Amino acid sequence: MAALSKWSSLSLFALALLFFLTIALVRKEETSKIRTVSAAEFQSSSDSSMATRVENYDVEQELNNEHAVDNPDEIAASVEMSIRNSTERRKLGFFSCGTGNPIDDCWRCDSNWHRNRKRLAECGIGFGRNAIGGRDGRFYVVTDSSDNDPVNPKPGTLRHAVIQEKPLWIVFKRDMVIRLKQELIMNSFKTIDARGVNVHIANGACITIQFVTNIIIHGLHIHDCKPTGNAMVRSSPSHFGWRTMADGDAISIFGSSHIWIDHNSLSNCADGLVDAVMGSTAITISNNHFTHHNEVMLLGHSDSYTKDKQMQVTIAYNHFGEGLIQRMPRCRHGYFHVVNNDYTHWEMYAIGGSANPTINSQGNRYAAPTNPFAKEVTKRVETPESEWKGWNWRSEGDMLLNGAYFTPSGAGASASYARASSLGAKSASMVGSITSSAGSLPCRRGHPC
Repeated sequence: MAALSKWSSLSLFALALLFFLTIALVRKEETSKIRTVSAAEFQSSSDSSMATRVENYDVEQELNNEHAVDNPDEIAASVEMSIRNSTERRKLGFFSCGTGNPIDDCWRCDSNWHRNRKRLAECGIGFGRNAIGGRDGRFYVVTDSSDNDPVNPKPGTLRHAVIQEKPLWIVFKRDMVIRLKQELIMNSFKTIDARGVNVHIANGACITIQFVTNIIIHGLHIHDCKPTGNAMVRSSPSHFGWRTMADGDAISIFGSSHIWIDHNSLSNCADGLVDAVMGSTAITISNNHFTHHNEVMLLGHSDSYTKDKQMQVTIAYNHFGEGLIQRMPRCRHGYFHVVNNDYTHWEMYAIGGSANPTINSQGNRYAAPTNPFAKEVTKRVETPESEWKGWNWRSEGDMLLNGAYFTPSGAGASASYARASSLGAKSASMVGSITSSAGSLPCRRGHPC
């Protein structure tokens, strides 16, 4: 009996020893994995430099340091790029999430998007795909929501940022509502990037993009814009001048090129939500959410202004939502690619035009209103059929719901739409998922957006 008891004690000891050895091996393996992940995170990727990563890390440090934002000029200087990003564009879908939206799949899956903000400039599509905004410049942190003096804007304000001569990538320290006294007149090579915060431009003047190039506007809420003007406004550090009355557009594009308007929420302004006129071209309007407005989008100055014949605009992945009446868009001269948008509301019509624009509608979802007299997607504005029947308007792969119908016109040959084609259309059945995140995004640092 004593021998059996001794044997049982030895067996228990052996089992206990085996148990502790197993735990030790598991912990060692987990530690090894953690070290491997840490090393992988530290290791440079094949298409980014250490200087760029350090710069982006410094930007986040500045955003989290209350003292550092006392002088935004010093902040901007402290994060000047040491090495410019390569001009070679990454393949869209590098961080593919599989949503089918090539812009979003390019950057939104990266949990470090906040440290790699300028990657956004490599994700454009359509006619405005070459807009680089402030990619090659410093970061500028907006810390002050005021707009007290449009002639002598205070450092740290959005107006002070957008008028500078050098390229700037403009970000925001915190949530803010900016009520502009006069038009916000932008200078070339600027990005307004509101990801990670909740920024509203509202209840005053709004954004003017005039005679400039390379502008990116991303992540803003723009609404309740009012007519302003008959005042002096600064447009650069060295120039200010008299501005006559502005119409009250959310975003007015005037004689400008390489413009990208992406992931903004726009509504309820005095005139248009996005207007592009006077020879503007190379424009992409994407991933925006439009609501509660009458004349949504005007593309073209007038039927007699023939310089707009060069205009090329891509309208892609937008959600045209509740409370909209007409002009989604309304086109004059030029070439317009309307692709993979979701039209869930209109009261009069969705797409209109005059002056012989070429309109290429592909892979959109058009849901007509209940009004039996407003089922037509298209409207030729004040033009007899004998004239518009020769215009090149086509619907290809569109989904027409609730009695919606598109009236095509023109020759219909594919060659006639070459200048109105800017990207491959997805199936209209994918529009719901492609546009599900249209509008300003609720991005959080350290998480995929």
